[in-house]
Amino acid sequence: RISSLALVCCSLPLGKYTTEELYVRFRFGKADIEYLVNLLRPKLQHRTQRSHSLSVEDQILIALRFYACGTFYQVVGHYMGVVKSAVCDVVRDVSIALASLVNEFVSFSKDNQIAQAKCSFFLLGNMPNTIGAIDCTHEFINRKGRHSINVQLVCDADLIITNCVVKLHGAYPLLPCLMTPFLTANTPAQARFNSAHCRARCAIERLNGVLKRRFACLNYLRAEPQKACNITLACIVLHNIATKRNVPLRADNDAPEPLGDPNQPPAFCQNKQTRRATRDAIVRHYF
Repeated sequence: RISSLALVCCSLPLGKYTTEELYVRFRFGKADIEYLVNLLRPKLQHRTQRSHSLSVEDQILIALRFYACGTFYQVVGHYMGVVKSAVCDVVRDVSIALASLVNEFVSFSKDNQIAQAKCSFFLLGNMPNTIGAIDCTHEFINRKGRHSINVQLVCDADLIITNCVVKLHGAYPLLPCLMTPFLTANTPAQARFNSAHCRARCAIERLNGVLKRRFACLNYLRAEPQKACNITLACIVLHNIATKRNVPLRADNDAPEPLGDPNQPPAFCQNKQTRRATRDAIVRHYF
């Protein structure tokens, strides 16, 4: 008797796909998928013992297919040769397993890495003493068709995610440790600061674009909020793994986001007089 979780067809061996097919279908190559299988085996092995049919490799391929295309579970199941309920359970289990690793794969630069992080941002846009760019992106479509989860991300110049908050709204005032652009650039130096700020900030804009191109499920995520948060965290962990392992993106999926006008900073920049000293000092010394 076949369980409701059982595969409709035989297992899904990696050998049946070419390298290019693996990247297109799952966003990862053979060695990368094997790495994920070994990484998640301790957390997913129990599922194999229950159903006697879904190997850890099967589960990861099914979940990766969902993350890559973001279509309905039934469509993913038909493509992968499993029943809809299996896809639902696999996406849940794999997402929870990956989300549990977020502190292992997402962290700010360590002390011995800070100098390199600052150097990379300076080479990117002449912005001094910068170790991260911050922004928010909306995930999860609720039953009224509205974006309900505001995901805050911080990344370095190499598009590695160094911090994430998948539950809160983002508000970015000017702080000694958080530089915002001038609402109006009144001097050439301030204009140069805004231009450098824009070039450095393009890292986080590119990250959001790359993240949603690599994992199309994030473009229109329909799931209950907690599951949506776990899926988002799973994709964040997978993105960092892919970036650190130099997993390629198809050329048509790697276009950067528009940079915007450096003289028109975001409307949310609300600066107070007492918080301007650090920014003014940066302008005096570097611009």
